[in-house]
Formats: sequence, C-alpha cells, structure tokens
Amino acid sequence: MAAPAPQRFTLPNGLRVVLAPDRSAPVVGVSVHYDVGFRSEPEGRTGFAHLFEHLMFQGSESLEKLAHFRIVQSSGGTFNGSTHPDYTDYFQLLPAAALERALFLEADRMRAPKITEENLRNQIDVVKEEIRLNVMNRPYGGLPWILLPPILYRTFPNAHNGYGDFTDLEQATVDDCAAFFDAYYAPGNAVLTVTGDFAVEEATALVEKHFGDVPAREVPRRPSFAEPAPTSELRGEHADPHAPLPALSVGYRLPDPVTDLPGYLAYVVLAGVLTDGDASRLQQRMVHREPLVTDVSAGCGLFGTPLDARDPDTFTCTAIHPREVPVERVVAALDEELDSLAAEGPTAEELARVTARWASNLHREHDRIISRTLALGSFELLHGRAELVGELPRLIAGVTVDAVAAAAKNMRPDTRAVLTVSPAGGA
Repeated sequence: MAAPAPQRFTLPNGLRVVLAPDRSAPVVGVSVHYDVGFRSEPEGRTGFAHLFEHLMFQGSESLEKLAHFRIVQSSGGTFNGSTHPDYTDYFQLLPAAALERALFLEADRMRAPKITEENLRNQIDVVKEEIRLNVMNRPYGGLPWILLPPILYRTFPNAHNGYGDFTDLEQATVDDCAAFFDAYYAPGNAVLTVTGDFAVEEATALVEKHFGDVPAREVPRRPSFAEPAPTSELRGEHADPHAPLPALSVGYRLPDPVTDLPGYLAYVVLAGVLTDGDASRLQQRMVHREPLVTDVSAGCGLFGTPLDARDPDTFTCTAIHPREVPVERVVAALDEELDSLAAEGPTAEELARVTARWASNLHREHDRIISRTLALGSFELLHGRAELVGELPRLIAGVTVDAVAAAAKNMRPDTRAVLTVSPAGGA
C-alpha cells in the first residue's frame, strides 16, 4: 500500500476533516472520532461513555430509531462504533456511490441525536447484557483491561471500570445524557475522516453541505490524566469462578506516545520480542522449554492495540498457568528475560523478525479501507498527525537494539502492578 496522503481542512464550526482518496476500489470509509472516552466520564457514572455510544445509534430528531441501520445496510454497507480510553468512534464502509448518505447520517446525529427515556432504559439493558456476556460470565473476563488498572493507577479516570458498574448505569438520566452530548459532542471536538474512492473537490463540497450548518459549541478543555508512576510493586487479587486455571497480568507504565513516540515504539518492539510468534522469548521459555504457562501474551495498550490512547498508557504481560506452577515462578521467569534483554538487548535476528512482522501487519491492516479510515482518524485526533499511518512501518523498522534494551531496563519490579486471578475451586 502506498502511504496515504491525507488532506485536511477545518469547517467554521470547528470540525476537523481528513480526506484520503484511494481510487483502487469503488468503496468509501467514513468515520467520526469524538475526543471523549471512558477516562472523561464523571465519577458515579462509570460506563457512561460506552452507554452514550449505544445511544447515538437510536435515531435523531429527523430520523426514526433504526433508520441509520436500515439506510447503511440497504446501501450495501456496514457500520459500528467503539469506545476507547480517550475517544469514541463511529464508522461505516459503503459503496462509493453512497458517500453522501454516510455523511448525512453522521452529520444528522452530530446535530441532534434522539435521547429519550425509552431509548436510555433500553440501551442500559443492552449494555448490562453485554457486560454479563463479555465479562461476568466469561472466563478471564475483563483481564487485563478492567481488572489491572485499579491496581496500577490511583486516579478515578485511569483506574475505574470503563465498561460500567450496574448501579452507575441504572442511575443515568436523560439530563445526564444531554449534558454529556453538549459537553463532548460538539463539532469542534471531533475529526471526520473520509477514505476511498472519491474526488477531493466533490467530497469537500458534500462535507460542507451536510456538516457546515451543525451549530458550533464550546469545546471542553482536555484535562491531563497524567499521574505519578508507582515507586513500589503493587499487588492485587481477583477470584474468577469461571476460570479453569490460574492467571496473572503484569502491568507497567509506558512513555507518553504523543511526546515520546520513539520511546513508546521501543516497548512495542519489546512486546514482540517477548511473545510475538513461536520463536519469541517467553513462548520458547514458558511454553516449550520449562513449561510454565499454557498461554502468554504481551503488548502495549489495555486493549492490546498500541497508540490507542494518550498518556498514561499501559504495557501488559498476561499469562495463564497450571495450578501446580506458583505465580512467583512465572513472574521470576519474566524478570529474568527482561534482565537479559536489558543487559544485551535482542539479537539482530530477533529485532529484524519482529520489525518485519510489524511492518507487514501494518501494511496488510491498512490495505483495508475501514482500518485505514479509523487509523487516520485516531492518529489525527490523538497526535494531530494522520500521516503516522504511512510512517509507522518505517518508524518501527528504525527501533534499535539499544532502545529495546533501555525499555526492558525500565520494567523493574518496583514500577509494576501484578494481578493474580484465582480460578474456580481456588488455586
């Protein structure tokens, strides 16, 4: 894939627009990223950002409930949305001829979503069922993204459950929703991205036609969610009645990806050296040679997706292990591998393998129009640089042995959190 060449402009109401034409296939991707995620939701309203994402699909002042679904699907398209620590996105992939429909739909709900008591109660029930399915009744549900942050972090924005507590969800009101919309869903707090088969002049005119009259509103000041890193090891436990085996998750703080992108990417490569593929260090040691675990993974970001949040972000290493293997033995093996990498760094072969795989995966992923659309939008919102989509393979390839060694050296026992999960019937 050739690196995208995004073009930008900003509407008078503050909406930032990124256009990335690609005439190779007759499809278009359209996304809107709002600068609000679960770190922005108020205390006493855990899960509110995700709940509001659901409400944005419940119609508008001009379209009935389910109209968005019907219009996109009848046009041959697909759609969805997702909530992240620092943003919420809405997106659709459609035939190129349906571009104007997608722009109309996104502008329509940016202008005035239909927030009623009936819609709110219905979507609270939907979210609660989603939590039951994905967390409460699933083995290792919420590991690590819900269970680890309360141990590693101290402030409410970073530590709380972004999926939501049932009591908080049930107490949400229509007035709460209206206030949240007014505060965070202003056009000046959003990025619109259009990727695919279109002419820039035509797309620009359509964007101005449909979004130009969305009223401008005050944009909230984005707070810093930074907090001091741990100065001693932090420990926590969780009993999981559905888990067949014990598990643990170890979390470390990452460099700020906005102000220290090279430092952050060194940890991305480090995660690959540790667990990416059968030849990785922890796979070889913990799964094949000793063995200590049945599964092990490491990565940047609580969702396993690097560059998906501002500071603070989290490096996690999660493993499932047999009952007869003590937790401390698994942790000690991790420390030994980190100490080895801190002293000598990865071999040239390891580094080449990991960086080549990352570059290949990035090219393959961003060949998909919708994935490229979402990456352009999130990078523009978080970093102010949609161009990172095209630059990342080169930046990853430029990570050095010394940079990975330095990252490993920073992952000390006195800077981490360790969560242990006890299975059904105890350890």
